[in-house]
Amino acid sequence: MDVVIQSRAGIGLPARVFLFLLRFWLRPLMRYTPFTPKVLRHAARLDAMTGVMRAPRGTVTVPVPFDGFPAEWVYGPGVSRSGGGKVILYFHGGGFIVGGLRTHRRMIARLSAASGAPALSVAYRQLPSTTLAGTVEDCVAAYRYLLDQGFAAEEIVIAGDSAGGYLTFATPLQALREGLPAPGGLVALSPLTDLDHAAKLAHPNLGLDPYIPGPRLPELNALLLGGAALDPLHSPVNGELAALPPTLIHCGSTEILRVDAELMADRLSSAGVPVTLVVWDRQPHVFQIFADFCREGLTSLAEMGTFIRALPAAADRAA
Repeated sequence: MDVVIQSRAGIGLPARVFLFLLRFWLRPLMRYTPFTPKVLRHAARLDAMTGVMRAPRGTVTVPVPFDGFPAEWVYGPGVSRSGGGKVILYFHGGGFIVGGLRTHRRMIARLSAASGAPALSVAYRQLPSTTLAGTVEDCVAAYRYLLDQGFAAEEIVIAGDSAGGYLTFATPLQALREGLPAPGGLVALSPLTDLDHAAKLAHPNLGLDPYIPGPRLPELNALLLGGAALDPLHSPVNGELAALPPTLIHCGSTEILRVDAELMADRLSSAGVPVTLVVWDRQPHVFQIFADFCREGLTSLAEMGTFIRALPAAADRAA
């Protein structure tokens, strides 16, 4: 099956100004901040201090406590709380270090509104409180929760950005290994999909990415794996992909994780999975979360909403 690759040309002035600010403020911060236990503990508090990413007016949130981590239902403006229909299981990004319910609430509410579906946003355990295996365990527990609540697997769409994009693929792969059914669709925003970073470190985007410091990715691996050697199966691109559902991937043209987005699209296609990759001209990593500045992010979220709405309902699949 061929990959459907689409390009979105053009970048507005606000986004270009914002890119300038990212390159000269956020990139040095991410490049030189050490991954010490003290720094990691302080980074974990970022979500609690986030007040600027307020959800759009009309958004409703409902806390959902899990054993060891929090989550919340996010109903975007106009989304019904009566139940029925599709549901989004969302995993935030942040390098497995930062991010949570507050940092992503605004973007998730917009995706919920665009798709007409509520979203269960999951603040899984991160470094330094757990390793990658513990994070994936939390995400599978959230998926199992939705199944136990009576949602049909076909109605669940798993979505996530960056590190959450990794979990968008790692979660259903692990769920399938545990005997659970596959979800109805996947949506990945600038996903990390390959923990072997050699291709990324040799790519021209290494110097073009506005703020992701590619050379530090191997350093992150050591923390995620608890010092264990990298196994190919730690990377979702090397998993048993044939059982995965239709997938939509969005990324920026100059970001370093474009490499992973393209590789995952190719691997999914080779496995017979319907996949569409959309590459946005010069947009930064997970530009959708910066949609108030990078207005193209709103269009991207609208396209994701259209994709989710178009996925077959459980009744349609049964017929």
